[in-house]
Amino acid sequence: MSDVFCTKCGHRNALTARFCSSCGAALEVDSGEETTITFAPVDATGEILDDDMAGALEGLPESTAMVVVKRGPNAGSKFVLEGEVTRAGRHPDSDIFLDDITVSRRHAEIVRAGGGYSVRDAGSLNGTYLNRERIDEAPLSNGDELQIGKFRLVFFAGGPGEE
Repeated sequence: MSDVFCTKCGHRNALTARFCSSCGAALEVDSGEETTITFAPVDATGEILDDDMAGALEGLPESTAMVVVKRGPNAGSKFVLEGEVTRAGRHPDSDIFLDDITVSRRHAEIVRAGGGYSVRDAGSLNGTYLNRERIDEAPLSNGDELQIGKFRLVFFAGGPGEE
């Protein structure tokens, strides 16, 4: 193989290159070990197919919740909401790291209280949307769509904690 392709933008680079000459991303070095990863099926727009959203609930323990990225650069990613407060944003220390310029560093928080969950905007520039309506704070129900920047996440609650 005489070329290395960037996993971020797909640009062809020289075999000896360590960084992509198009986007600057670090290039993966073949270590000789095989690694597999499974992604949820997506349509042409990059959105997870609705039939595959149901599979997100598999193995979700009672009284636990998670969000699944339905649309965005990392569609198919699952984030379990383990703490009392789960922070979403572009800051690397965010619990839900959404790396895109449309996302504020500290964009939104998902809060667990009284057996349920709510989402609140953390003073973001582009706003936080719940089911396509801009919100400051709102309760979350199973299947709600949360939009943070260009990312769309679907909220799922398992067991009796469902609303």
